[in-house]
Amino acid sequence: MIIADIAIILTAITIIVVRNYRHQCLLRDRARLMRDAMRHRDFSFRLPTKGLLFGERELQDTMNNMGHEIEKLIAHNEVESWQRLTRVLTHEIMNATTPVMSISQAYLKDPNIKNTPYEEGFQVIYDTSTGLVSFVNGFRKMTQLQQPTMKELSLYEFCRSFTSLYENLKWEIDIPSSIMLNADENMLRQVFINLIKNAIEADSKKIGIRYVDNKSVLLISNDGHVIPDDVAREIFIPFFTTKQSGSGIGLSLSRQMLLVQGLILRLAEYPIKGYNVTFILEKDKL
Repeated sequence: MIIADIAIILTAITIIVVRNYRHQCLLRDRARLMRDAMRHRDFSFRLPTKGLLFGERELQDTMNNMGHEIEKLIAHNEVESWQRLTRVLTHEIMNATTPVMSISQAYLKDPNIKNTPYEEGFQVIYDTSTGLVSFVNGFRKMTQLQQPTMKELSLYEFCRSFTSLYENLKWEIDIPSSIMLNADENMLRQVFINLIKNAIEADSKKIGIRYVDNKSVLLISNDGHVIPDDVAREIFIPFFTTKQSGSGIGLSLSRQMLLVQGLILRLAEYPIKGYNVTFILEKDKL
């Protein structure tokens, strides 16, 4: 009888030890997955909480949300870094180019240069430097955004206004008429135009805009070409583009215009059903 009791106790202890060991292995694997995600700058990781104790479940939920907060913090830092870099580069380029443009223009006005072999050369120098100055001035808007003029907008009416501008697209707008957004209407309109133009250039025929009330986010989707993972990691970097004629500032500028309004734009890890690409617009809590 005693031997049988001891055997039961040992069996119970063995089961507890094995289960605890398996549980610890599960936690170890989760830690490795999150570490790998952080190393690869994949801050959209979400690990399930099923099978965890209540304390571990709370910790996992915090880690899942922390990934999103880290992503937003990096977005802030990247915008500030690119603004500083662009400001320095445009300043140095203008300092070097403006004198060249002025000198070549002066030579073109010199009667001794007119109708000589030198005139064509100076014209090329002037045209090239003028084009470069115009190019740099175009990118200065990356660092010289005006202060937003905030006002309450009906989100539904605002989004519906685009349907008449792009009548060739099929529109699916799911936004309660009561939802209001405090934003700069002109800046927000430019952001939407950038997203819609990108969708059209990706052969999109359908645009979906949906407000998720329990998360207070706006989902802007299209059925254009899928964005590859390697491209998705770079799309908000200024001057990055996969288009032959693209400038690469549309999405970066859109994110900056939203940040000054207390909003943030990011690419969803998975598009909503029926679409290939989904962008998320939400309030920035940083």
